Amino acid sequence: MGSDPQYAKFPNLSLAQDIFTLTNPSSADSSRQTSLKKLQDAISEHKMAPLYRYLAHPSDGILNTSGEGSTRKSSTPGMRKAPGAPSTWKRRPSVSVDFPWDEELYKRLRTENEKELESFQKEEEEATEQAGDTEIQAAKGKRAEFWARVGDKDKAIAAYEAVFEKTGVLGTKIDIVLAIIRMGMFFGDRLLVKKEIDRAKTLVDTGGDWDRRNRLKAYQGLHLLTIRSYNLAAPLLLDSLSTFTSYELCSYSLLVVYSVLAGSVSLKRVDFKSKVVDAPEIRAILGDGEEKLSALSGAAAAGPGAGDEEMQDASTATPAPAATAVNLTALGTGQAAAQEAEAPVDFTPLAGLVRSLYVGNYRAFFLALAAVEDNFLGQDRYLYEHRGWYVREMRLRGYQQLLQSYRVVGMQSMANDFGVSVDFLDRDLARFIAADRIPCTIDRVNGIIETNRPDDKNKQYADVVKQGDALITKLQKYGQAVRLRGSERG
Repeated sequence: MGSDPQYAKFPNLSLAQDIFTLTNPSSADSSRQTSLKKLQDAISEHKMAPLYRYLAHPSDGILNTSGEGSTRKSSTPGMRKAPGAPSTWKRRPSVSVDFPWDEELYKRLRTENEKELESFQKEEEEATEQAGDTEIQAAKGKRAEFWARVGDKDKAIAAYEAVFEKTGVLGTKIDIVLAIIRMGMFFGDRLLVKKEIDRAKTLVDTGGDWDRRNRLKAYQGLHLLTIRSYNLAAPLLLDSLSTFTSYELCSYSLLVVYSVLAGSVSLKRVDFKSKVVDAPEIRAILGDGEEKLSALSGAAAAGPGAGDEEMQDASTATPAPAATAVNLTALGTGQAAAQEAEAPVDFTPLAGLVRSLYVGNYRAFFLALAAVEDNFLGQDRYLYEHRGWYVREMRLRGYQQLLQSYRVVGMQSMANDFGVSVDFLDRDLARFIAADRIPCTIDRVNGIIETNRPDDKNKQYADVVKQGDALITKLQKYGQAVRLRGSERG
């Protein structure tokens, strides 16, 4: 499996979620209070002076709605400007955040940071004089982890790059790049994340071990979620379920949520059935007691539809206490302890969404979709920005699934199936029809919807003609360029 991962402890990405929770108007007051306390405790425990200034400073703290704080003292001389804000933090929060600025606390944190940096400098100098390259690299690695711990993006990346340049071990290089990716994710720098993921893929392709290859798969899948590439993220995230070890990236419960959401909106029905509905890792979490037992024992993999009839809809399922997802690959290893701190997650809305979509219970599907928006899409910093798009795409998927089975459908009948009014269905379908997302027409006079089934042969003929015209145009331009060059030579 290769050597154990390095530089995986910091930054703590759960703190970025806590900061988002504080600025999210959809968050409950209890969630905000919990996140505020967790954030304050982390700042004190890890001496996070740069992050504290970045969040709470009276003049430019991002959690300060009006540039005010409990202390109105001027900025301390020599303070460096805070790093760039994540995309979800850029605007000042519309909700009131009680995160006061304490000048004395900041000065104390800075003093402790300076003392720690002095100890690192002394350790590096001693290693340079008395030890070898390994000890020098270890000392520089401590400095890089320090900047990642206290929340200084620019200095952390510079320190990681310095360690990377002097490192010859491929596994360590990959770990450094993954740490830089997490710094980018913490601060919402998508361009940095994309660049470093490409860099990590190049390193892995040159001989990365199995564990780091699988960890990178989870990193890449999560990044694709943030840029709304759910169709590309789904296979990566679903594949990561059975081999997940990247607890520095997110919890296993969150990986399940991301995988199911991405698969539900992007996979074709056959793949949706095999990779989401019947996947043992997902059935062990979203199913009822018998399904969980069959998944753990391997019975769920006995064949398609094994135990399929037992998964209940959200409208009929008996509510159960929220539980934490269990990563079966982590049992019996030291990584199982990483799951103990996970908060319980109620997967009932997610289970209802999957089951109702697959069996065609569209009324329950719409209810489950609303619950998923409230409990997951509106509460997660990676999903929040795309929640409106996701809900529209899932409504479209439900409409397409029903209409593809009929030539003509009554509007009142379809509205009853989805639990909406005829007027809402008319407006919603009209948007998708105008965008050529649904091949049908609405006849309000007769109250019906007629589907227009495309002729595959005619479509293929039109595609050939279109592509042929484009090819002829390119050849003509190429011929003109060749003739021009010939005349110039003459």
